[in-house]
Amino acid sequence: MAESRTSTRSFGVSSRVGHDSDRFYDRKIYDSNGEPQVDSQPNQEIPQSILDEVYSHTSEHMTELPDRSVHLVITSPPYNVGKDYDEDLTLEEYRTLLHRVFQECYRVLVEGGRACVNVANIGRKPYIPLNTLVTTVMINLGYLMRGEIIWNKAASAGTSCAWGSWKSPSNPVLRDVHEYILVFSKESFGRCGENATIHRDDFLECTKSVWDFPAESARKVGHPAPFPVELPRRLIELYSYQGDVVLDPFIGSGSCAVACVKTGRRWIGYDTSKEYCDLTRKRVQKAKERDQFVKEVI
Repeated sequence: MAESRTSTRSFGVSSRVGHDSDRFYDRKIYDSNGEPQVDSQPNQEIPQSILDEVYSHTSEHMTELPDRSVHLVITSPPYNVGKDYDEDLTLEEYRTLLHRVFQECYRVLVEGGRACVNVANIGRKPYIPLNTLVTTVMINLGYLMRGEIIWNKAASAGTSCAWGSWKSPSNPVLRDVHEYILVFSKESFGRCGENATIHRDDFLECTKSVWDFPAESARKVGHPAPFPVELPRRLIELYSYQGDVVLDPFIGSGSCAVACVKTGRRWIGYDTSKEYCDLTRKRVQKAKERDQFVKEVI
């Protein structure tokens, strides 16, 4: 029986199995936005002694890592809003920091490697769209944008009002109950590998553009702005293979490293705070102990 195929048409299609999208990508809006032609270069391996460790220095210079050696980047950069770990940078200084770090990430990613950046927009007078800033930095560096995930935190947002003005159009202020996860690739959208670990139902859920799960407690973790382990866990399962190397250049409380322990990936992280590097190591050790306990019980 011949495979059922669909193709682009005026009113869309209900199925995407075997879909022929050539007609869509042949349109002029995609003239200069296609997948670039690249000269494939061999990937390099990171020495085992370097892996599964956090380094207490800026990720603007990740000298421990060779070119084309990392498969996935997951991170949430500091928002420069006065948290304990923030510096008081101008917007241009902040943009420069992101440019340098994500340029290094581009260097160490393999062809087809993915970069996932969790970011929230900030302020009200005026509103600063950090998601747009990050996207512009990444595209200017040559990353291919894959999509944008909305992390809906409404379940843990409480019931307080953002105010501005109460029941009046004079100055109503929106209260953000979401953050963004911006997803990019280096040089190619596809990447071959072995031992995918994501299950059917998880794949169907993770490929939706809106994710619903609560935020993490800062007091419980011991960091002003931790992201929950569920966030990197989903990204790791969706965008990497078992045994891949995952990098977090702003590792903070170590949620990404903990997710790697849970999913069978190797990891490496950077943070300028020795305190948070130590916190990452402690959380990773606890995750390993829990994982070992579960294996012994089973």
